[in-house]
Amino acid sequence: MTTAGSTSSEQRATEPAAESTAPVDALAIKLRGFGPLGVLAMLVIAALGPVLEPVAALLVLAWAHRSRTPWAAVGFVRPRSWLATLAIGILFGGAFKIAMKAIVMPLLGADPINWAFHHLVGNTAALPAMMLAVTVGAGFGEETVFRGFLFERLGRLLGRGTAATTAIVLLTSSWFGLVHYPGQGLPGAQQAFIVGLVYGTIFARTGRLWMLIIAHAAFDVVAVFIIYWDLEATVAHLIFR
Repeated sequence: MTTAGSTSSEQRATEPAAESTAPVDALAIKLRGFGPLGVLAMLVIAALGPVLEPVAALLVLAWAHRSRTPWAAVGFVRPRSWLATLAIGILFGGAFKIAMKAIVMPLLGADPINWAFHHLVGNTAALPAMMLAVTVGAGFGEETVFRGFLFERLGRLLGRGTAATTAIVLLTSSWFGLVHYPGQGLPGAQQAFIVGLVYGTIFARTGRLWMLIIAHAAFDVVAVFIIYWDLEATVAHLIFR
């Protein structure tokens, strides 16, 4: 004897399953992949990063949105505390710059004077544009491209293991150093490579960008004011005379 309940169950079993997933977004898949479009997007952003930092960062955000890549995958994770993140970033970035200027760069034999930016000494008129460049361009732009975006892309390509992550830190740091060479010479490239190693290692461990963005901006702001107040030689000789 067949009951009404069993008949209903049999009918449901023979009916076609209803669509439960959204339509496939072919463009998003291509942008996330490593076919021609995905590789082109990666190369364009990596190439623009050193010369048009804010534009490249905006392209990263556009790429993440259109490719349906989670914001967390490129490092934009909401901090547990914005105040703590701000304080840690400023203190770490400022202290890191002093350490680089007073200890690391002298050990590498760098000139105490950064001649690429020596025109900033006492140049009040140049400060607003420079502050914008080092906070928005370098802080936000470079961290978004060199840490957030390239770590996501290379991580998907090479994997997430220890060896792959080490290679990613070295590759992104080398590229970061290399792109500073034309404008700042060997000392600028050396400093950028070391900064890339430190920030890249932190990002590899935390997957979070906001503290690094703030630290990078603070690092560069301190550098600008050291030059503006003509304190480069003084800071460079704090330890090594």
